[in-house]
Amino acid sequence: MKFRETSISYTFNKSTYINLRWIAYIGQIITILLVEFFFKFNFHYLPCIFIVFFSALTNLYLFFQIKENQLNNFYSTIFLTYDIFQLLILFYFTGGITNPFIFLIIIPAVFSSQHLSIKSSIVLVFFTILSLVFLTFFYFDLPSPDVLHFHTPKYYLYSIPIAIIIGLVFLVYFGLKFGSENRTREDAYNKLQEMMAKENELVSLGGQAAAAAHSLGTPLSTILLTSKELKKEFGENKKISSDLDLLISQSNRCSEIIKKLTLNPVIEDKFFDNEISVDIYIKEIVRSYKEISNKKFIINLEEFKKKIKSKKSQELVYGLRNFIGNANKFSKNTVEIILIANDKETEIIILDDGPGFPKDLIDKSILGEPYIRTKDQKNISKYGLGLGTFIGKTLLEKNFAKIVFKNSEGIGAKVEIKWNNKDLAKI
Repeated sequence: MKFRETSISYTFNKSTYINLRWIAYIGQIITILLVEFFFKFNFHYLPCIFIVFFSALTNLYLFFQIKENQLNNFYSTIFLTYDIFQLLILFYFTGGITNPFIFLIIIPAVFSSQHLSIKSSIVLVFFTILSLVFLTFFYFDLPSPDVLHFHTPKYYLYSIPIAIIIGLVFLVYFGLKFGSENRTREDAYNKLQEMMAKENELVSLGGQAAAAAHSLGTPLSTILLTSKELKKEFGENKKISSDLDLLISQSNRCSEIIKKLTLNPVIEDKFFDNEISVDIYIKEIVRSYKEISNKKFIINLEEFKKKIKSKKSQELVYGLRNFIGNANKFSKNTVEIILIANDKETEIIILDDGPGFPKDLIDKSILGEPYIRTKDQKNISKYGLGLGTFIGKTLLEKNFAKIVFKNSEGIGAKVEIKWNNKDLAKI
């Protein structure tokens, strides 16, 4: 049976762990004192008290020095390993494998199987087995007041660690299995919640867009009317006339977009009638920007070896358009779009020679969220509110894309959009 790592995040609550350790240490001290002074067992109780006292200090260190509320996999493994070592010392001075509480030594490993990575669990299981083997052959007897030495038949003595190890393996196995399934369900639930949140954000943005469209209708009509009047007046001037023609055409285009936002009609467009590959998407989007932009657009198809066709998708068009539009907006001179396709994957890389993404947003991995804030609030207008990026990312991820935001090694921003070919064909 193979276990698959289902989550990159393995943590457990620090306060819960600290409280469990306090309970264990209090129980250990009470047991040591009762056995020594009440039941009159003659054993090495001072080293036992010392190791419990030292363990309490580690718990105080954990409480005061480690600030995270959730212990990560590394810290968790270190402290659980110490817990096994602490129990090893206690059992060494109190009868070893014959101690009736010996089964407690498997608790850290079993606990790790639910909360930590498989590698950490294996390390803890291995250390636990070594401890059990050691305690089978090396320990101080725990003589009672009535009997000088407590003798155990060898077959019984050796069967104890075997039984505990078998129990340990089974418990850890089921812990790993159930922990893996729980993490899978948790990840799926979190992703579902994230998608629902994004859908709600889009619905909200849709309402805002409709309201904005209604408000922009009148001033846009004024611009269009004024442009036509200026065309009549300065029609003889070719330079001014060409600029006015562009202004009129773009105003008409804006009017059509506003109508679609306001009325939300079923869009009938020949562009969406047939199946096409992503290079056609890119060429059509770039062509629309070349009409209004003085930037240089480069489409690199050198590594575009495999064309996967999919149904025309407005979501793909608008998603890609957002990222290409951002590159056009922030670039100084050039926007380069690299298309890579092989038998397994199709990738679009959008590069610009602009200022790049703010470093703090890259480090926090929050690009693609709505209304993001950067430390560079003085130049916030340079970056926008992140709505375009949020919409583009949401639309593309809805269509099976994986998106990574980076800054180029030289200058400018870099957006990597990748599909599995099987998923791309489903669109």
